[in-house]
Amino acid sequence: MTDNNSLLGKVLSLQDKYKSLQDQLSDPSIMSDMKKYVQLNKDYKELEPIINAGLEYKGVLAELSSAKDILVNEKDEELKDMAKEEISEIESKIPDMEQNIKLLLIPADPDDEKNAIIEIRGGTGGDEAAIFAGDLFRMYSKFAEVKGWKLTVSDQAPGTSGGYKQIVFKLSGSDGVYGVMKYESGVHRVQRVPQTETQGRIQTSAATVAVFPEAGEFDIDLDMNDIRKDTYCSSGPGGQGVNTTYSAVRLTHIPSGIVVQCQEERSQIKNFERALEELRTRLYNREHQKYLDGIAAKRKTMVSTGDRSAKIRTYNYPQSRVTDHRINWTMYNLPVFMNGDIQECIDALQVAENAERLKEAGE
Repeated sequence: MTDNNSLLGKVLSLQDKYKSLQDQLSDPSIMSDMKKYVQLNKDYKELEPIINAGLEYKGVLAELSSAKDILVNEKDEELKDMAKEEISEIESKIPDMEQNIKLLLIPADPDDEKNAIIEIRGGTGGDEAAIFAGDLFRMYSKFAEVKGWKLTVSDQAPGTSGGYKQIVFKLSGSDGVYGVMKYESGVHRVQRVPQTETQGRIQTSAATVAVFPEAGEFDIDLDMNDIRKDTYCSSGPGGQGVNTTYSAVRLTHIPSGIVVQCQEERSQIKNFERALEELRTRLYNREHQKYLDGIAAKRKTMVSTGDRSAKIRTYNYPQSRVTDHRINWTMYNLPVFMNGDIQECIDALQVAENAERLKEAGE
C-alpha cells in the first residue's frame, strides 16, 4: 500500500485547475473562440476521472479512519466486530483504487479519445496477402459491430483473387476508438494453405496495418493553396454513376507529397470532404509519430508505438492459433478471433502497457 496522503495530495493538487476549467467553460464568451473551447473541454474531460477517483479515495480513507476509531474507542463488542469487518473490506479495496489513481496520474496518449483511420495493405504473398488483408478487414468490421462503432470506407483497391491490395477506412465512436485500435499497428503474418495453392502446402503471407488518430478540425491548419485537387471517374461501388461522372477525388498536399483519394460516395463533395479528413489525419500523424518514437525509445514491448515494420502477430490456421509476439499472448481458437473477438488480446496488451507506464513513472 502506498503513502495515502502523498497520493491523495497529488490528486487534490489538481482540483484548482479543474475548478478553473469549469469556470472558463461556463463563461458564454468562450464560445467565440472555438479552438480554445475545444482544448479547454479536452483538458476538463482528462482531469474529470482523476478528480472523481481522488474524491472517492478520500471518502474511503475517511471511512477507514472512522472504523479504526470505533475499534480503539468503542467498548461494545458487537460494534467492534462490525468495525473489524468494515476495515477488512475497505483495506481489500484500497490497493486497486491506488493502482487506478496512479495510472490516471500518468499522462495518457493525448490522442486515445480520437476516432481512428486504418489502412490495411497486402504485403508479401501476392494474391494470398490480399485475401488475408480482406480477412483482417472483416475481423475489424465484426469487432466494430460489437463495439457499436461506425465504419466508413474511403478508398479500396480489390485484389485479383479476392480481398484487398489496400483498403482505408474510418472507425468512429464515443469511447476512444484510437485508444483501442492503436495496438493493431504493425505487420500481421498468416500461415495457412492459400486458396491459390494446388499442392496443399502451407505458406506464410503478411499484411500491414497502420492506425492513425483522426485529426480534428482544430488539430492542424491546412492551407488550401497547398492542395491540388484532381477528379476522376469512380471505379468502385456506385451503380450507374460509376465511370460516368467525375465523382472520385484525389488530393495532393504539395509541400509534403502526401496523396489521398476517395471514391466511395456518389457525390464529389462528400468524397472531397472525406479525402480532406484523411489528408488532415496523415499530416497530423507525422507529428504524432514523434510522440510514438519517444515511447519506443523507453519501452521493451512497444505495445502501442505504431511501429508498422514490426511483426506483431501470427495467425496459424493449421494449429488454429493466434500469437501476439509483443507480450507472448496465445489463443487456440482462431476462427473466433477472426470473427472479431479480439478484445481479450487488446485487454492483455493494455495491461502490459499500463505496467510499463507505471514502471516508467517510478523510475
